[in-house]
Amino acid sequence: MINRIALLTSGGDAPGMNAAVRAVVRTASSCNIEVIGVRRGFAGLIEGDSRTLGPRDVANIIQRGGTILLSARSKDFLSREGRARAAENLHLWDVDGLVIIGGDGSFHGGQRLLDEFSIPVIGIPGTIDNDLFGSDFTIGYDTAVETALSAIDKLRDTAASHERIFVVEVMGRNAGFIALDVAVAGGAEEVLIPEAPVPIDSVIETVQESLRKGKTSSIIVVAEGVDGGALQVRQAIEQATGHEVRATILGHIQRGGTPTAADRILASRLGEAAVKALVEGRSGVMVGIVNGNVHHTALPLTWERRKEVNPHLYACAKTLSI
Repeated sequence: MINRIALLTSGGDAPGMNAAVRAVVRTASSCNIEVIGVRRGFAGLIEGDSRTLGPRDVANIIQRGGTILLSARSKDFLSREGRARAAENLHLWDVDGLVIIGGDGSFHGGQRLLDEFSIPVIGIPGTIDNDLFGSDFTIGYDTAVETALSAIDKLRDTAASHERIFVVEVMGRNAGFIALDVAVAGGAEEVLIPEAPVPIDSVIETVQESLRKGKTSSIIVVAEGVDGGALQVRQAIEQATGHEVRATILGHIQRGGTPTAADRILASRLGEAAVKALVEGRSGVMVGIVNGNVHHTALPLTWERRKEVNPHLYACAKTLSI
């Protein structure tokens, strides 16, 4: 019997986290389950920083970026002593389960609470990187792609006006999902992702071939996980071609902003699914959406199995860049 659950957001913020918080709270309320909202992730869990959340407390947040519960890194949680204090607070609050909205680092923490202190845990994938195995998409990814694409469209105008080459670095850590999507949607001449390493000489040849074809400007998209990043790519192209090259690192603007409809819907479905999973007696799983249906994946598999980019989309990016 589930009577009370705790809820926290952890790791990097992602647009749509608030929609997931709202969905968890309102689904729980419909099941007569009380929700304890933990502020500042695992740091707040250790410190006991919490408040009860009801349906009215999560009104008017579905459209807001970031997370009303805040997020923080916690060095203390890396120690067993810190995790013991976190577990003690959960026991003091008399909760029957913990819902964690975050990425693989957050899920590692949840798995340890389960293994060491038998705390039932459900994970909701909240990360713009889209790198968690077990869900076709993660909360925040769609918004991050739209944000990066908007920036690249603007840079394209400047690149064309000044006849320049722009190297644009997007986020995604060690995954190329954002880079590949914005490269295709933004009509980039080249895309570099960690999953398909390309020698810098090949990139230079692509740029030189574009120049020979009469292109006066180019956009090259680089995922942040690529060795050297945008700055190294810019330097190599400039030295080899003698043309002026600009590097733009989009950075954390991709993590903020109003979530898209797709992210709000995804977050709403996963928030509801997380509560239902606890009611059904599940634990140690992440709720995701696979082929349109709710799917449960053991937490360790979400980071142990690599989620692959679409090879057909990568091939499409290369074909259309002529």
